[in-house]
Amino acid sequence: MGRMTSTALGGTPVSLVGDLPSPGTKAPAYSLTGADLGEVVRSDERRTVLNIFPSVDTGVCAASVREFNERAAGLPETDVVCVSQDLPFAQARFCGSEGLDRVVAASSFRSTFGDDYGVRLVDGAFAGLLARAVVVLDRDGTVLHSQLVPEIGQEPDYDAAVTVLG
Repeated sequence: MGRMTSTALGGTPVSLVGDLPSPGTKAPAYSLTGADLGEVVRSDERRTVLNIFPSVDTGVCAASVREFNERAAGLPETDVVCVSQDLPFAQARFCGSEGLDRVVAASSFRSTFGDDYGVRLVDGAFAGLLARAVVVLDRDGTVLHSQLVPEIGQEPDYDAAVTVLG
């Protein structure tokens, strides 16, 4: 195994399986499971914000989904896909109870997304879950912006993610 990147949980370093895709590179294709158990893939007609996090059942993760849901309203031709290892049922319950209708909930529970995007946590209390990260993709799948949040308890830089979309 190559060099590992890391983030932190409560100040304790946590290793990741790899590296986030860098701006200017092509993002890996993905196939996630939507709240309706259907397949969620990137659309060639739309830009994509991947809001990646450990679980909707933690406060900061919930806050990031709410914030991106609010900001998604102002992003033309852009899908905001909220990705976690949560089962689709939990994601659907959360989005339904919160009235979040501008984001797409997508579970990575039966995909290689965590490894492909370098965000699967290898050790620590959240081992097996996804780190907090944001990856913004152009219509052709080119990475416009990526951020691995340095501390899992912090929210991502929403402004940076939205700014690259103009």
